[in-house]
Amino acid sequence: MVGGKGEHVRVAVIGSGFGGLGAAVRLRREGITDFVVLERADSLGGTWRDNTYPGCACDVPSHLYSFSFAPNPEWPRAFSGQPHIRAYLERVADIFGLRPHLRFNAEVRSLRWDADELRWEIDSAAGPLTADVVVSATGPLSDPKIPDVPGLGTFPGKVFHSSRWDHGYDLRGKRVAVIGTGASAAQIVPAVQPDVERLTLFQRTPPWVLPRFDRRITAAERWLHTRVPATRAIRRGLLWSVRELQVSAFTKRTKELGLVESVAKAHLRRAVKDPALRAKLTPDYRLGCKRILLSSDYYPALAQPNVDLVASGLAEVRGSTLVAADGTQTEADAIVFGTGFHVTDMPIAERVTGADGITLAESWKDGMKSLRGTSAAGFPNFLTLIGPNTGLGNNSLILVIEAQLNYLADYLRQLDTLGGRAALDARPSAVNAWSRMIGARMERTVWNSGGCDSWYLDAHGHNTTLWPGTTAEFRKVTRRVDLAEYRLLRMPRRVPGATPVAAGAGR
Repeated sequence: MVGGKGEHVRVAVIGSGFGGLGAAVRLRREGITDFVVLERADSLGGTWRDNTYPGCACDVPSHLYSFSFAPNPEWPRAFSGQPHIRAYLERVADIFGLRPHLRFNAEVRSLRWDADELRWEIDSAAGPLTADVVVSATGPLSDPKIPDVPGLGTFPGKVFHSSRWDHGYDLRGKRVAVIGTGASAAQIVPAVQPDVERLTLFQRTPPWVLPRFDRRITAAERWLHTRVPATRAIRRGLLWSVRELQVSAFTKRTKELGLVESVAKAHLRRAVKDPALRAKLTPDYRLGCKRILLSSDYYPALAQPNVDLVASGLAEVRGSTLVAADGTQTEADAIVFGTGFHVTDMPIAERVTGADGITLAESWKDGMKSLRGTSAAGFPNFLTLIGPNTGLGNNSLILVIEAQLNYLADYLRQLDTLGGRAALDARPSAVNAWSRMIGARMERTVWNSGGCDSWYLDAHGHNTTLWPGTTAEFRKVTRRVDLAEYRLLRMPRRVPGATPVAAGAGR
C-alpha cells in the first residue's frame, strides 16, 4: 500500500485486446513483471470480445492478423471469424503467462498525474492504485456510437448497436432495420437476411465493395505450417508485401485506384441486375476514401426480394415507423445500429488529467495529436497504443501495435538508464512538428482528397486516424525514443515533498 492510494505498480495497461495483451507480452519479455492489465469487462479480447454479431469476421488475412511472436499455424480460414480470433487471444494469454496480471471488472474511471510524486493515480472499479507509467490500449473501436435520432425513445421494439448484439432477441420473422453501411453492416446483412421477414438497410453513402476471397485453409496447409514454420513466415511475408506495395496508390498516386474501381463495379454488376438498385449502390467518390469493404455476399443479399435499400439516412422515429431523410417511411420491429465507434473522440481521453490539470480531451479539443502516435504533450509517462494517426487503410493493425511495442520497450529502457524517479513529457514543439508532417503528407492521400466524408476525419475535417505511409516506415520511426523530443522530469533526490524539476529548457 502506498499512501492510502492502493497498490503501486511500475506499469498499468488499460485494455486487454490485441494492444493490451501485446503490451503485457512485451513487458514480460523485457523482464518486467510489476504490471497489471486493467480490463473493464469480465473477460479479455477487446473488440473481438464485444463484437459477436452474426457473420462477424476479420477483413485482414488470418496469417497477417496475428502477432509475429505468436504465430498460429491452425487458422481455419483465410479470413478468420470472431470466435477463432477470440480463442487466439485467449491462447496468447495462457502461453505467455498473462493471467496473473489481468484485472477484470476494473474499468478505469479516472487517471490523474501526481506532479509531486511523478506517478499516475488511477481510480478503477476494482480499487485505487498508482503507476509510474500508464499504457492506454483501449483501442479506437471500443465505444459504440449511436446517433441522436429524434424520437428514438418512442420506438416500441428492440434497439441495439452491432457491437452490443442482443443474442436473447430472435430476429427470425421480424422486420429489421439496419442503420449504416460500414464493415459490420456488410457482414450482418447477409447473415440475417435469410431469416428475417423484411430487412431495410438505411444507407447514407454507398461503400466500395470488393470480392472477399475467403476459403477454408486445408489440413495439409495447417500441417505444413506447423511442421515447417518457414512456410507460415513466407505466407505472412507475401501477404504483408502485397499490401505494402499498395500504399502508394492510397497516399501518392490515387489515380491508380481507378483499376481497382473497375473491379469493384464489375463485382456489383455481377451481383445486382436491377439498374435502379445498382445505381443506389454505386459510389460517387474515389475508392479508398472511405473504408473499402470485402464481401462476396453483401450485394447478393441486397438483391433478395425481402430486402429494401433506403438510400438516405435515418432522420426520425415515430413509434414503430422509421422516417428517412428523403421522407421514406418504414415499419420495423427491431433497429440495429451499425454506426461505428467514437474514434476521433476517444472516451478514455475525458478520464485522463495531465500535468497542467486539464484532461486529454480538453488538450485534443482541436484534434487529436501525439508524438509518433504515442505521447501527448502534458501527459508524462502516458503512452497510447493505436493513438492518433496510427490506423491503416489497407494492412494489419497488429503491425502498428508491434511497432509501438518497440517504442514502449525503449521508453522504459530510457527511464531505467536515467535512474531515480523520472518521467518523460513530450515537448509541444516535437508533437506539433510531428503533426505538421502528418498533415502535409495527408493532403495527397485518397482519404483527404477522395471526395467523401468518412469516420477517418474529425469534427474539424482533420484526418487524425490514419498513418500516411507504409508499416515498414512506421516501424522505423518508432524504433527508438529520441530524448530530444521530451522534457525530462525528475524528483530532487533528498528534499521531501519537493516539486519535480524539468531538465532542459523550453518546450
